Amino acid sequence: MSEPVRLQKVLAGAGIGSRRKCEILIERGRVSVNGSVVTTLGTRVDPATDVIHVDGVRVPTAPDLVVVALNKPRGVLSTMSDDRGRPCVGDFVADYPQRLFHVGRLDGDTEGLLLLTNDGELANRLGHPSHGVVKTYVATIDAPVPAGLGAQLRNGVELEDGPASVDAFRVIQATPSEALVELSLHEGRNRIVRRLLASQGRPVRALVRTVVGPIHLGSQRPGTVRRIGGEELRRLYSAAGL
Repeated sequence: MSEPVRLQKVLAGAGIGSRRKCEILIERGRVSVNGSVVTTLGTRVDPATDVIHVDGVRVPTAPDLVVVALNKPRGVLSTMSDDRGRPCVGDFVADYPQRLFHVGRLDGDTEGLLLLTNDGELANRLGHPSHGVVKTYVATIDAPVPAGLGAQLRNGVELEDGPASVDAFRVIQATPSEALVELSLHEGRNRIVRRLLASQGRPVRALVRTVVGPIHLGSQRPGTVRRIGGEELRRLYSAAGL
């Protein structure tokens, strides 16, 4: 157990606002600790173990919490180490003293957004389809895009391990030879996007994951890691139902 700290100091340290702004939030009954509203200034909390919410949104406060976004390059394995010396995601976070692990996985041929953290509960919730955390992918497929492909994928496709569907589908651009399509889904089964498109006669040429919940890949370069914090981190915890 860490040393108890004044609640307003913990909130300010988590980026909620100035110490005075945090005091006002407490006085107005907008802050809860372990499920109970706190209105008394000077209340002390343990930032490592107490669960704090502001306006119903979780405020992660554990001092050693790490959540990072990696733009995984193609050919990199979604493992923290590899006994055959092949490149893996663990290579990109080797400098972190915390023991990190990847949230879900991307197959070796898939690029894009992969989260790593030392919060096991966050990882479990982000990866479980019951929490509805949507992931978005951009796939390169053969053109033309069949009429009704989006409707078919939204309605559902029967795969060898059961039915699967997407939440959203759109064509980003198309040439006579290939098309870029965007698919959003909360499924987490192995190679699910590739299998869905292959089932409709459109095998994937290239695949990039661009979004996980509120976290966007944006212009982050392949092979780079960025630390997630502040409002972005709070939205991630909220998306996971924490």
